[in-house]
Amino acid sequence: MEIRVAAYAVVVDEGRLLLAHWAEGGLSGWTMPGGGIDPGEDPAHAAVREVREETGYDVELDELLGIDSVVFLSADRVIPGPDRHALRIVYRAHVVGGELTHEADGSTDEAAWVPLDEVDDLHRVGLVDVARRFAGLPVRS
Repeated sequence: MEIRVAAYAVVVDEGRLLLAHWAEGGLSGWTMPGGGIDPGEDPAHAAVREVREETGYDVELDELLGIDSVVFLSADRVIPGPDRHALRIVYRAHVVGGELTHEADGSTDEAAWVPLDEVDDLHRVGLVDVARRFAGLPVRS
């Protein structure tokens, strides 16, 4: 089983949530901005770096919201691979600079501000709902 540790940010501004559109291996869906931690990298630095890469925004982290642990069995993975244990570290953050920019040559292809009351209607990965619950944001059951 492989282990993947990643860091993500929940960024809310004026009733909108910042999301990145994951597009990899012919599959897609909206996700939280963030991603894998490089060897030796601090998770907080990884979250800030990943938000910048995927959305164009510079952010400051406000607080650690939670750590999600989930196992994806190889038979259930959308992209073929071994069983994966994913540890997902989620922070609350706010924008301090930059401008909305879509990532080029990465695992995401678009970034967008989505009104909070429209997030439930999006095709999204499960992490979006996990992060919203951590942040105390409404999630339709």
